[in-house]
Parts: sequence; structure tokens; C-alpha cells
Amino acid sequence: MSADAALQAAILAHLAADADVLSQLGDPPRLHDRAPGGAAFPYVSLGRAESRPVDGDEARLGEHRLTLHVWSRNHDFAEVKAITGAVSAALHNASLTLAAPFTGILCQAVYTDVFDGADGRSVHGLVRVRVLVAAQQ
Repeated sequence: MSADAALQAAILAHLAADADVLSQLGDPPRLHDRAPGGAAFPYVSLGRAESRPVDGDEARLGEHRLTLHVWSRNHDFAEVKAITGAVSAALHNASLTLAAPFTGILCQAVYTDVFDGADGRSVHGLVRVRVLVAAQQ
């Protein structure tokens, strides 16, 4: 398994176990890698993911920046802001459990944004996170 795949699984599992996220997205929570057609709103889906090595002398490290998308058809900024807030709070300084041989070192929510969706019917939110991942050598 790649570090990217291990991180994605860890983020989705961490969010699925968070009480505030569950209160916003139901139980089981509407969290998707890619939302299926006809997905119930509101939901969170994964978006852009960037990875780059930031190895040190003693460790193999990778910096990962991921974007999570929040979607709602309730034309209400408050709902999307509540969801982006819950997702951001759940991930900021989170201790993520990744599959071996990877270890999450640092997880920070670095950015949120809420705006009208391009389709004119939805409200769209973004949560961007930065994660440092170490790989055992």
C-alpha cells in the first residue's frame, strides 16, 4: 500500500469515528472517496491530493496536502460551515493511525472555504489538510 492510500484510509476512518462529524453527516457518515451518483446530501468527498518527499538524514518523510469537499443542497451557508468546522476540528492535530509501514507525524487543517456551488443549487465547502507521514525503513 502506498503512503497516499494509507493516509486516505486513515483520514476517512478518523472522520467516521468523530462524534461531531457523525452529528453533521449521519451514522454511518456520508463520507466518500468519490461520491456516487445520487449521493444523499450533505456529504464529504475527497478531492485533490499532493505528495512530495521531504526526507531528512535519518528518516523517509512525505508531505501530503489533501482537499476534502463538502457538498450541500440545503442552500444554507450555516450547514456547510458547521460541517467544514467539524471536519477541520477532527483533523487538526489529529493522531492518525496509518497502515504499516507508515506513521502519521503531524496533521494540520490549514484552510477552509465556503461558497456557492457552480451548479447554482448547492453550497460547496473545502477543507485542506497538511500531513507529514514517515515510512519505516
